[in-house]
Amino acid sequence: MTEVAQLSRPRRALTSGPVVIEARGVTKTFRIPDQRMDSLRERLGHPLTRVRYRDLRALRSISFDVHRGEFFGIVGRNGSGKSTLLKILASIYRADHGRIRMAGRLAPFIELGVGFNPELTSRENVVLNGVLMGLSRHEARRRLDAVLDFAELREFADLKLKNYSSGMMVRLAFAAMVEADADIMLIDEVLAVGDAAFAQKCLDVFRARRAAGRTIVLVTHDMATVQSFCDRAMLLHDGELRYLGDPEETALRYYRLNFGGHTGAGGGDLPDVNVRLIDAWLEDPAGRRVENVEQGEPIGLNVIFEARHDLISPVFGFHFLTADGVQVFGFNRSLTVAEGEPDVLRAGQRARISGTIENPLLPGRYHVSALISRNHNQGDLALHVLQLLDFVVYGTQPGPGSVAVRADVEASVEGS
Repeated sequence: MTEVAQLSRPRRALTSGPVVIEARGVTKTFRIPDQRMDSLRERLGHPLTRVRYRDLRALRSISFDVHRGEFFGIVGRNGSGKSTLLKILASIYRADHGRIRMAGRLAPFIELGVGFNPELTSRENVVLNGVLMGLSRHEARRRLDAVLDFAELREFADLKLKNYSSGMMVRLAFAAMVEADADIMLIDEVLAVGDAAFAQKCLDVFRARRAAGRTIVLVTHDMATVQSFCDRAMLLHDGELRYLGDPEETALRYYRLNFGGHTGAGGGDLPDVNVRLIDAWLEDPAGRRVENVEQGEPIGLNVIFEARHDLISPVFGFHFLTADGVQVFGFNRSLTVAEGEPDVLRAGQRARISGTIENPLLPGRYHVSALISRNHNQGDLALHVLQLLDFVVYGTQPGPGSVAVRADVEASVEGS
């Protein structure tokens, strides 16, 4: 069932709250040698050679505010200055010009291994890291067990960090940041490292911290995370601030920067981002909004999209995936229109897709994503996958795989 609806997705209004991060005119330039001479032999062999440098302007007069309780995203292509800005916020780098004001205790997750000593055990590193984040030594020790449990590394607590894998290091660093319970969290591409289960654990932390009103600044290339979590987002390009505001618009401009100069297989320009997600929710059989679904109960799905431009004969595709990103099932739906009416969703109009879906899913965590095509041309898709929902199917009848199927099959002794 599809209908045009005039509903809106409430977005938290946080920009009137107190400012906890204030950046004004932040500028950073790196001097990079044109010719490197790293060894003593090279230097002795060319004693009169003058090393020439070029300037790399990583940030150019960046100004913005982040308010208390805000989930703030920073996006941009590689080399745009995102990580440099985050390191300046964390006082790892010093800005050449401009000023930064931070109000509250800070917990950074900037780079793998930063703040840890590889010659110390994880137990020693957690205590040291907690002190560096502003905790007393007693408080840091008190939170040690919680950090090791969250990271699932208790049996490796006395192993030196130099013997850890990169995945183990990420889990330990993220757990230390989470358990520090700081006012402001600075996170750089945490979802890009580690396994799918850890990425899901990170998302759960984001939800909990967002609900608790903590301030999070996230650098990411994942536009689905920006659209799902961020209250506002900022786009950087070549060290300049290109856009600050609505996360949907930030994602749109990010995709245009990445794909705007390319052409599709047919030689035409790639399609623009087709829709904006307004709201998405699940319902139980009584029509109540729910976050999770009972095993065997039908899934009530409701999604509201707003067209960014005229969509002729749009097709809405939905995909149900496991927490590991494996697709379980999916379906497509077209607009339902009266006979003789045009099959079109005009720019600014909203389409509501709603109904019930048979639930074959076994207990576990799943998520729903969407792709929107137009003109009944399956090659003409949105440039991004819209992340709609995360949910858990709960029940007492687990099994192999992800779905339960009816099997009219019996086993017997042949010839009996």
